[in-house]
Amino acid sequence: MNHKKITHSVRFVEINANNAGQRIDNFLLNQLKGVPRGHIYKIIRKGEVRVNKGRIKQTYKLQYGDSVRIPPVSLTEKKVLPAPGRSLLTLIENSIIFEDSSLLAINKPSGVAVHGGSGVSYGIIEAIRALKPDEKFLELIHRLDKDTSGCLLIAKKRSALIAVQDLLRKRQTDKRYLALLCGLPDFKKQKVTAPLLREELKSGERFVRVDQKGKESTSFFSILERFNDSVLAEVKIITGRTHQIRVHAKYIGHNVAGDSKYGNYACNQRLKDRGLKRLFLHSAQISFKHPDLHKQITIKAPLSADLEQFLLTLTK
Repeated sequence: MNHKKITHSVRFVEINANNAGQRIDNFLLNQLKGVPRGHIYKIIRKGEVRVNKGRIKQTYKLQYGDSVRIPPVSLTEKKVLPAPGRSLLTLIENSIIFEDSSLLAINKPSGVAVHGGSGVSYGIIEAIRALKPDEKFLELIHRLDKDTSGCLLIAKKRSALIAVQDLLRKRQTDKRYLALLCGLPDFKKQKVTAPLLREELKSGERFVRVDQKGKESTSFFSILERFNDSVLAEVKIITGRTHQIRVHAKYIGHNVAGDSKYGNYACNQRLKDRGLKRLFLHSAQISFKHPDLHKQITIKAPLSADLEQFLLTLTK
């Protein structure tokens, strides 16, 4: 295999209207062609990337007029990443639930990452770009955890990306999830406002816990159906913190079924024996004002066949 040398010299870029609102990591991916996402995260963490002469986090959103220092990068590309396989492309193509000239929505399958990196060669966004090579702009509007399924929004132009992300930031969207919770809660509805603190372990793994020093977070749990030792709940989230539903569910003593990180081991084993093979957390629908149509739309993502079938086994 031929090793390819990737070299980029130091540059200073002033952010214009086209790039304003974009996350710094996505901006750098476009600026540093061929540099892996993992390496981009590394140079951000080390403080080599500077915005207005200051350090920033990978989640920083660029502002109009920002001055970005892009450090010199020189590395040998060790391998050529394979293109997304035909099976993944077919799966993603069959998962498209909404598309117009501005937006695209996927009913994301569980077990597929939203983007490549951290040992994953490619994810949803790479697959979409491979499926639609003629589209000049395709960017994730938000994210879902790898094991979470359901509604995932992708922008087909920058104005749509900025507009919908602005709605998310201002909490002017209505996001609803379906979750199977362990145990039998004594409530029909419950509001949870426990603040969440995110930590990054040395391995790069993210871990979230309830902590008064954390960010304010709000979830509304509503019980839809009760089974012998679990319940199906609708969860409306006002904030969109990392692992929010899973940690809030743990906080109220009714962990999300199939959750290997924050879950209840005994409950997970019982449900696994009955056929649950994954995290039962699904982004069922999102409502928001369409950036171009200027009217409220609701995009719904039906439960996958395996989760529907599992609910039937619980009712029996």
